[in-house]
Amino acid sequence: MSVPSPASDVARSDAPHRQVSRDALRGSPAARAWADWKETRRLWRLGVRLGWLDIRLRYRGSALGPFWLTITSALMVASMGVLYSKLFHMQLASYLPFLSLSLTLWSVGFSSLIQESCTCFLDAEDMVRSVRLPFLLYAVRVVVRNAIVFAHNIVVPLGVFALYHLWPGMDALLAIPALVLWGLDGFAACMLFGSLCARFRDVAPIIGALLQIVFYVTPVIWMPQQLGPRAAYLLYNPFYPLLEIVREPLLGHVPSLQIWGIALATSVVFWLIAVRSFIRVRSRLVFWI
Repeated sequence: MSVPSPASDVARSDAPHRQVSRDALRGSPAARAWADWKETRRLWRLGVRLGWLDIRLRYRGSALGPFWLTITSALMVASMGVLYSKLFHMQLASYLPFLSLSLTLWSVGFSSLIQESCTCFLDAEDMVRSVRLPFLLYAVRVVVRNAIVFAHNIVVPLGVFALYHLWPGMDALLAIPALVLWGLDGFAACMLFGSLCARFRDVAPIIGALLQIVFYVTPVIWMPQQLGPRAAYLLYNPFYPLLEIVREPLLGHVPSLQIWGIALATSVVFWLIAVRSFIRVRSRLVFWI
């Protein structure tokens, strides 16, 4: 009569776990993506810490740290404000607050976040290959990192508001849900553009070039009122409503329901595309990076 060895007992005890792992691997792509999301939600504090660590490492050894971005933004706003107010024949007191806020929202809220979302997974190549973490955790990392930079740069328009004794009042609180929507859209951008750029490396420079074009056709350095009756065509630019739901409250105005409706509809469509894309390619990301 043979006596079972301890090794066989361990093998039998590990069998259910191996079976669970096989079942998890055999799950549908949607189930695996959902599991990735649940794990990211559980580890969200780690994503926040990684984003904060990125800022610290980026500016280590610097006396001012990320405030160099604030100084650069202030100099750019001051020089562009004086120049473009003359070109557009506008009062500096009314144009400079608009310009400072618009440039900050665009450069950090849109351009920087979208461009960094393209390299969301590529920049984390070493971690992806060495540590088993959910992919969406790296999206949290990118959003948090840009939120910290945004918090430093928003000081510039606030300083301009103080200089001209402007204050939006309680209407500024309406920008809070809009900023939350921006954060969610940034998360979706990481899912979509991060996946695309991991597979096709030419997508990132293409997106960068397109952002340059969108910058000039979106009222960032010029005001919508300058178009007169043709300003209604701006609603066909998906970036315009998303920009307005944050900019208008901070300038002391309440965005219209139409602007909010278009912004929400744009975000919903963008999220649907991003989620579908991430579900299809998630299992192949590790091989593309």
